Amino acid sequence: MKKRRAGKILLWTFFAAVLSFAGLFCYYMERVIPDRINIIRDQEEIVRLPLPLHATLQSESEEVVLGNGSNIPQEQITITRSQQFSLYGRSEGSYLLSLDLFGLIHFKEIQVDVVNTQYAIPCGAPVGIYLKSNGIMVIGTGEIICQDGASAEPAAGILKSGDYIQSINGRALETKEDLAQEVSRLEARPAVLTIRRDEQLMDVTIEPVTAQDGSKKLGVWVRSDTQGIGTLTYLDLNGNFGALGHGISDSDTGEVVQISQGALYDTEIVGIEKGSIGNPGVMSGVIYYGPGSLLGEINANSDVGIFGTANDKFRAAVNMQPLEIGYRQDVKKGPAVIRSGISGEIKDYQIEIQKVDYSTSHQNKSLVIQVTDPELLALTGGIVQGMSGSPIIQDGKLIGAVTHVFIQDSTRGYGIFVENMMFR
Repeated sequence: MKKRRAGKILLWTFFAAVLSFAGLFCYYMERVIPDRINIIRDQEEIVRLPLPLHATLQSESEEVVLGNGSNIPQEQITITRSQQFSLYGRSEGSYLLSLDLFGLIHFKEIQVDVVNTQYAIPCGAPVGIYLKSNGIMVIGTGEIICQDGASAEPAAGILKSGDYIQSINGRALETKEDLAQEVSRLEARPAVLTIRRDEQLMDVTIEPVTAQDGSKKLGVWVRSDTQGIGTLTYLDLNGNFGALGHGISDSDTGEVVQISQGALYDTEIVGIEKGSIGNPGVMSGVIYYGPGSLLGEINANSDVGIFGTANDKFRAAVNMQPLEIGYRQDVKKGPAVIRSGISGEIKDYQIEIQKVDYSTSHQNKSLVIQVTDPELLALTGGIVQGMSGSPIIQDGKLIGAVTHVFIQDSTRGYGIFVENMMFR
């Protein structure tokens, strides 16, 4: 009896281990195999997928053909581990590759976008950034000391960090000053707030309290705009720009700010604090907000950067040559450069690409880079805050942008594939 019970336990343990392994294997494969690949029309592209075992790839359209080293185009090939293969796109458009593990188990479909050769100007210029949130962002709630000396927290449990206040008692709000003014007029009335939470609109009611100074309060901390300094990554041939390589997040909530509008302005770098172990460096500057300093409009703030349209003044001032866009399959470990205007002059500095993650699981941490240029190391110690967005160039192509610095080693940091920014 005991032997039978022990056998069952062993069998269930084995099944549990197999299921755990299968789950981890599928999770790994889903993360490392890209959902999307961009290739240039009428140009053979060499691709490598980080497969731990062999798999079968099948093109679901005659417009995309596969190759595995022979000169004969094929609709289906078998690849083993990280064996490279070729893709050739005959016509622009979006097509699908079917990936089957071991040639038997259908795992996923990969979208192949066939595009014409793309060009953009790698900029590297520091810029001032101003964003106005889409609604008034709730940072948190807090206690109010009332006239009678008691404390109250009227918004607790009703509002939460990351909510956006759209209106109060039917009156639309633009700024946090608008909110404060409307609250001061409430007298004994409750405040009915229309808020946006997780993209859903809802109404909530808060009873205001009278603070010690006699003013009405809701007990909520809010923010309606944000500003800072970053680096412009590229300007395309249509005057559209991308910058930063990561989103602008609220410093208190950590969430990417949902914006209604924004703008780029001239900035002047006035100081650089070098990074040290555990303390990333930072460049400080002055943002000029006058009408003559406007460089362009921001219309999107996302996980992979900020995007918008440059004005005529800025487009006329950019006199650098466009470069061809390099896609993830073009990027390799080894020497490259980053372009930065941190010294007051736009220059290229030597770096080493140490790691390339070809998957789509870490959109703005696909590259690990290290600054090797003695001049930049002497100036900044490596990568400092404000350099996010500095374009990365390899083999004459714009392939990415700097996004983060390693806290424990300011010479090293992360980068993003530029295709993740341009084809977001």
